[in-house]
Amino acid sequence: MPTLALSTDDAASVAADVLLIGLHKGEDGPVLAPGAEAVESAFGELLPTLEALGATGEEGGLTTVPSMGRVAATLITAVGLGERSDDGPSAETLRRAAGAAARSAAGKDSIVFAVSGDAEALATGALLGAYQFADYRTDRTGLKDPVAAVTLLGADCDVSRVTALTDGVRAARDWANTPGNLLPPKVFAEQVAEAAQAAGLGVEVLDEEALAAGGYGGILAVGNGSSRPPRLVRLTYRAEGASGHVALVGKGITFDTGGISIKPAQGMWDMKGDMAGAAAVAGAMLAVAALKPSVDVTAYLPMAENMPSGTAYRPGDVVTAYGGKTIEVINTDAEGRMVLCDALTRAAEDEPDAIYDIATLTGGQVMALGKRIAGVMGSEEECARVKRVGESTGEAAWPMPFPEEVRKTMKSRIADVLQGSANMERSGHMLQGGIFLDHFVDDDMPWAHIDIAGPADHGGEPYGYIVKGATGFGVRTLVALVEDRAA
Repeated sequence: MPTLALSTDDAASVAADVLLIGLHKGEDGPVLAPGAEAVESAFGELLPTLEALGATGEEGGLTTVPSMGRVAATLITAVGLGERSDDGPSAETLRRAAGAAARSAAGKDSIVFAVSGDAEALATGALLGAYQFADYRTDRTGLKDPVAAVTLLGADCDVSRVTALTDGVRAARDWANTPGNLLPPKVFAEQVAEAAQAAGLGVEVLDEEALAAGGYGGILAVGNGSSRPPRLVRLTYRAEGASGHVALVGKGITFDTGGISIKPAQGMWDMKGDMAGAAAVAGAMLAVAALKPSVDVTAYLPMAENMPSGTAYRPGDVVTAYGGKTIEVINTDAEGRMVLCDALTRAAEDEPDAIYDIATLTGGQVMALGKRIAGVMGSEEECARVKRVGESTGEAAWPMPFPEEVRKTMKSRIADVLQGSANMERSGHMLQGGIFLDHFVDDDMPWAHIDIAGPADHGGEPYGYIVKGATGFGVRTLVALVEDRAA
């Protein structure tokens, strides 16, 4: 990860490979953004030069010119910030602009930001935009390393806070990008436990024998089809003089074939990221350990591999979940809710003030809200809180209902709850997942379920601070929810 530093140096005199300035979209062409004054004065005719090269000020656009020795930096890059407003660019605009700029500086030693605005947003975007997954290619010819150093000029920024948050996101991205053969439940649990212990968190790991002894029927049902048994990881952060208690739960399916109800082959390779919810919770807990909010936080990460075999659970089975409720299974590919229901019930035993669970749960979320907006279901107040907090972090979420007509289709004739809608009805699929989980949360428990099936992974070209592959979506929102509760 690049180093992050602050400086009060004059923008024209600071030595760097790349000097970044902002550009707004004006009525008659681009307009330099605040922070670029010294650069414009030293360079002369900077704006006409950028405009001649096609710069418009459109959000995210990048235009680079050689400095020709007129400023100390080698290159000047202008990033589009969109139309100017009295309040200045939004935090998300700055995050995305910084991410695009830092990514474009790959292979360079340094980039310096001469852009005014929310410094934490700029720093966060830069560090996340510069992220690269340490992949498995043996031939590194032609590959560029991330920019080594990021410096913000004239900025007031809590560097340790930004580092804690982005380290958490980067850890979540690393885990979710790791292939399933290299990250079975046991290894995932060990890696999370090692990172958590190093951060000062409390750690407890239940193996398959402890899960059986404890009655964790949902996790075991999913994990029984694999030769690599499941785990349940419990992480604890305890604040001195804590003002409350928050529980986090994340789905950790390290690979999902669909089980007996096997998925189509096309796209199944992406199911290595079906543990992105657990990765987000783990990353958030690492950030919480560093930021030390004034509330206790307990996290549960149920981990399993969903495979078809002679020992796999089947459609038509009745499974007894942790706490005693029975589930009639209709589709083994609805495995995420099976592990989450155990973890939610266990989390409630810790008597938190609120529970937030996060999961790549349903393809229905993608169909309803697309690839960049999470669905959120549960208590009205907590859904509104997630939406509000998501707007501040740039991780958009939209509250969804629990229609009675959908709930009625999930009544079982032989168990407490049907795993999904009767006859495998696909309409309202995202809502079915939330309604199922609602059966395992008491009515008086503040709770929000966040479905990130789309936002957890980005398959297209990078944009802003979002790179191709795992996004780490949810880490910053979960931390913000904890801090919101602390406040």
